[in-house]
Amino acid sequence: MLVLLPLIAGLLCFVVDDREAKPLSLLATLVTFALSLLLWHGYDPQGPAFQFAESVNWIPEFGIRYALGIDGISLLLILLTTFLGPVVVLSATPAVQKKLHVYLGWMLVLEAAMIGTFAAMDLFLFYVFWELMLIPMYFLIGVWGGKDRIYATIKFFIYTMVGSLLMLVAIIWLYRLHMDVYGEYSALVTDYYGIGIARDAQMWLFGAFALAFAIKVPMWPLHTWLPDAHVQAPTGGSVILAGVLLKMGTYGFVRFAMPMFPDATVAFTPLFIGLSVIGIIYGALVAMVQDDIKKLVAYSSVSHLGFVMLGLFAFNTMGWSGGIYQMLSHGLSTGALFLLVGVLYERRHTREISEYGGIASVMPAYAFVLMLVTFSSIGLPGLNGFVGEFLVLLGSFERSPWMTMGATTGVVLGAVYMLWMVERVLYGPQNNPKNADLPDLTRREWTYLVPLLVMIVVMGVLPGPFLAVLEPSVDRILGLMQSNMEPMSAFKMFGGQAP
Repeated sequence: MLVLLPLIAGLLCFVVDDREAKPLSLLATLVTFALSLLLWHGYDPQGPAFQFAESVNWIPEFGIRYALGIDGISLLLILLTTFLGPVVVLSATPAVQKKLHVYLGWMLVLEAAMIGTFAAMDLFLFYVFWELMLIPMYFLIGVWGGKDRIYATIKFFIYTMVGSLLMLVAIIWLYRLHMDVYGEYSALVTDYYGIGIARDAQMWLFGAFALAFAIKVPMWPLHTWLPDAHVQAPTGGSVILAGVLLKMGTYGFVRFAMPMFPDATVAFTPLFIGLSVIGIIYGALVAMVQDDIKKLVAYSSVSHLGFVMLGLFAFNTMGWSGGIYQMLSHGLSTGALFLLVGVLYERRHTREISEYGGIASVMPAYAFVLMLVTFSSIGLPGLNGFVGEFLVLLGSFERSPWMTMGATTGVVLGAVYMLWMVERVLYGPQNNPKNADLPDLTRREWTYLVPLLVMIVVMGVLPGPFLAVLEPSVDRILGLMQSNMEPMSAFKMFGGQAP
């Protein structure tokens, strides 16, 4: 139902007019969010690894099934996706002036593809949903983007397709391996967690999966498509891109690349830890020199996702829990930042920092919201951003104290570029007369911003319920990796101890 409802509603939006598409899309996203809350209510953290599972034959000749299921990790990411759905629909007007019904239709199709990606338990089905996400984003940026939207769209498409095709080759290779071991084909992810793949094969297979996922994260130096895509995308597209689509890459590491190829994961760990720390510092330094607010927020994502990857390659419960919590927090805080950039753009049609100054005096409510979201983004204690970063740094310190010290500088630099941007936009002299009579937040803008602000505070003050759902799944996967790797690899990863 979670996959089909937004998909059907999206297709209906294509054939109705703008006036009918707005309530239809809002109703569809609200009902989808309500259904996802039933998952939260019925999910048992101590129960089976995958719950709400369904599996039916799809292409039996190749062992391909329509198989869906969730664990604690995918549950929280599905909730993030469905939570942002109504927010994006509400923010569509008046930002989108042409073909609103088509825009909303693609947004709903994209939501269905994202939910399917997080819930897929079949490798081929995962690949289908993974590729399906490209189509809506292609049109959202290419039709409703900025003046350089075609360049950004093609760059985004080429980068993602290159990694995806290599992943498809790896999936076909895995099919053959499963045939050699068991005498039959299977595409179920769980069938590969203990298949016993030789170390040399793991290196190539991990490389193919990891490249596809690292492009999507995006990790340095594969990040160059992201700033262009963000700057050219419409506000709603940027919210979904930062809030959910980037998490597909980190989720791919957690669900596929690392548990299926544990020995290769250990071998590549120094490389990925190094790239993560470089990304944290590089993203922060480049964000610091941006004169476009949206591009600044885009580069901040490179830095924040570096923390996620650092936590994942720490190989302990704290690092993984912190990394996944940071995925959720980044989706809320960076999504809110892009919405706030969109609010200014709708009023002034510019994102240049130099065009603003002193607008806190004419937009006090906006200034309050921007400050709160900024504090969330830089990890102020009591807000959601702090919990994930703190756990990541604790977990990674056990793995590599020196690299953790390097990553910590990213926290400081994050405060520098975000607070400097706020100071230039909100405070100081109001020299530009165009800013003298800017209207403050409207009722519609409050409607989609308040839920984000509430969750920013709730996740900062009460992380317990989220971690309680998350940690049993994290422990299962880490334990599975240890049991399926060579003894020397296990020793290197866990120091001779269970995770």
